[in-house]
Amino acid sequence: MEDLGDGLVLRFAGPDDADRLAAFNARIHADPPQTWDEGTAAWTRDLIGGAHPTCRAHDALFVEDTATGAIVSSVCGIPQTWSYGGVPFGVTKPELVGTDPAFRRRGLVRAQFATLHRRSAARGDLIQAITGIPGYYRRFGYEPALEIGGGRVVFSHQVPPLPGDGEPYRVRPATVADAPYLARASATADRRRSLVWCPRDEAIWRYEIGGREAGNRERADFWIVATPEGSAVGFCAVKPGLYSGYVWASAYEVNPGVSWLAVTPVLLRAVRVLGEARVAEGDPPLTGVAFRFWGGSDHPVYRVLPDQRPAELPPPDTFAPFAWSLRVPDIPGFVRHVTPILERRLAASILVGHTGVLRLNCYEFGLRLDLDGGRVTAEPWTPRSGDPGDAAFPGQTVLQLLFGYRSVAELEHAHGDCWVAGRSSRLVLDTLFPRGPSSVWSVG
Repeated sequence: MEDLGDGLVLRFAGPDDADRLAAFNARIHADPPQTWDEGTAAWTRDLIGGAHPTCRAHDALFVEDTATGAIVSSVCGIPQTWSYGGVPFGVTKPELVGTDPAFRRRGLVRAQFATLHRRSAARGDLIQAITGIPGYYRRFGYEPALEIGGGRVVFSHQVPPLPGDGEPYRVRPATVADAPYLARASATADRRRSLVWCPRDEAIWRYEIGGREAGNRERADFWIVATPEGSAVGFCAVKPGLYSGYVWASAYEVNPGVSWLAVTPVLLRAVRVLGEARVAEGDPPLTGVAFRFWGGSDHPVYRVLPDQRPAELPPPDTFAPFAWSLRVPDIPGFVRHVTPILERRLAASILVGHTGVLRLNCYEFGLRLDLDGGRVTAEPWTPRSGDPGDAAFPGQTVLQLLFGYRSVAELEHAHGDCWVAGRSSRLVLDTLFPRGPSSVWSVG
């Protein structure tokens, strides 16, 4: 317990706090004119009730008003493991960040984030990652630096008709017995297409399929696409309900060696049936339905969908694209952790066996990369007057380069105080840190 003054104390949650926190979050995170969000309440209970595969009650913090005993602010940090090109690292994902309106602008979120960051560091995490209010989390040391979201839309009238000889595959609900297949299939897809991803083991998949409350706002329905004989060839995750008139497919994968062009029409027809049923149940009923495949900026399904136009961007408070905001307290340490990936990139490039030094000036701190015959070491470096280094990235923008979110040229275009000295420095940076897609389906 930490005394914050003015009769407020910061506490770690316990199992007995589940209902209190669920009630607080359901009220604070409700969208007006709603006054209660049951999906958020169910999500809170699942996170701290003991069934979640990575999160426990003590991973939630809250501020209590000792005069009334009421919770007035709360944060939950969800532990998980992510991967950078195949190198795993620990992450804490802050969620359910909220404060009662009467207690805002008192630094309560800042105090809770300081505690959450200390606990994350003690656990050995290298990063904290959050989505949410654009710009807000910069004040706590976060930088938008990793791709999130992006997709394509298909309308119901564009779905191919059923062929005369019937469906070549069938679609069925996933069960917990499918967890081993889902763990393998998702890992294979992530390694093929994403720089950064969140590995999902069998325990996480069992929780996703059968461990969440039915009303949990983070729950998805999982489908298996299988041959007539029952062999799984792919899977899809579909969010319950309609979102702004869309059926939202948040994940879709097909096994290597199986044609996306053969499987996708089968899935589209199954989703259309589901969407039309949801439309009919709507109040008021909608006149049509569209399917949103939300697989990031690049996904194989986009190339086989009937309509390949980018999805129209809705208002910023719904599905507008934004980035994961990352906090990396020890950037040289993180780069050291992922040097196997950097060395692999060098070995596969025209710079194979390169030797040299590259000093990155971030103005308030610096990073020195020593390359010796293709081996890479990373250490802190202090920029000094008259010795500005070999390249400059203001503030935390270097994270955008490190995580493939922006190229060197894009950062130079966006920031007047970003520069690279010399052709060789640029070539080394482009080789070590190429721009590339990531699709992180985090543990929530």
